[in-house]
Amino acid sequence: MKSKFSSVVLGCMDWGNWRRSFSATEMADMMHHGLSEGLTTFDHADIYGDYTVEAQFGQAFKESKIDRSAIQIITKCGIQYPCENRPHAIKHYQYDTDYIIHSAEASIKALNCDYLDAFLLHRPSPLMDPDAIAKAADHLQSQGKVVDFGVSNFTPSQSDLVQKRAVVGLNQIEVSLTHLDPFFNGSLDHMMTHDIRPMAWRPLGRVFKDKTEQSHRIHKVLAALCEIYDASKDQLLMAWLLKHPSRIIPVIGTTNKERITAAAGADKIHLSEIHWFELLVASQGHKVP
Repeated sequence: MKSKFSSVVLGCMDWGNWRRSFSATEMADMMHHGLSEGLTTFDHADIYGDYTVEAQFGQAFKESKIDRSAIQIITKCGIQYPCENRPHAIKHYQYDTDYIIHSAEASIKALNCDYLDAFLLHRPSPLMDPDAIAKAADHLQSQGKVVDFGVSNFTPSQSDLVQKRAVVGLNQIEVSLTHLDPFFNGSLDHMMTHDIRPMAWRPLGRVFKDKTEQSHRIHKVLAALCEIYDASKDQLLMAWLLKHPSRIIPVIGTTNKERITAAAGADKIHLSEIHWFELLVASQGHKVP
């Protein structure tokens, strides 16, 4: 992996019409706030906002006057999402060489960014051809349009399939204190073995969304740790991920400036090993084997 990303990434999925419908001025303000907190990396996908958010962000980026070298931009391709802007008969995936190249070039144009710091295959397809994918990746990287190439939501075997022909530097997956599978199914082990940097979407998990016995146990431990570390619960949840040796990068979806500021401080919290396991046990509801 050649690009250097901020310790926490700002996810832009909810910046457009799927949720907040920020104006270009509001998006630019969010970008400046992120930079003021040291969060310089922005995560996109072509489908966000029914294929509209990239262009809105691109206009905001232009208005922001932020230097391109001051930020990192990630986006994804491959999901053919039926909507007004793409009247497909059915949701499906597409990863032929020409389409991958076309998607990257379209995203670069929409985002007003000249190149992509990372370009990811959004979800695995049963019809993936590693040779076709590698040809596209080689073309985009040789032309300086993509720095790092990666995948998203891929299992170890699916990553291996792509890595058979192309260098995979990133894998964006769901992982959190309430979604523990990657810790135990070989996903994070595989990434460490093959120098693939994990990025975590939904890094806070379901802790603040669900009212279950699990969330009650987690909140009880978090409340005690908040006093010990002088930190908020959301900061501790991200610090829990950041402690893992695979160097997980959380991707946060909040559109709240105060929460962005809090997230920026998560990498200053160094959980002890005991406290890390206390949270794990709280999530699982039983002691480790």
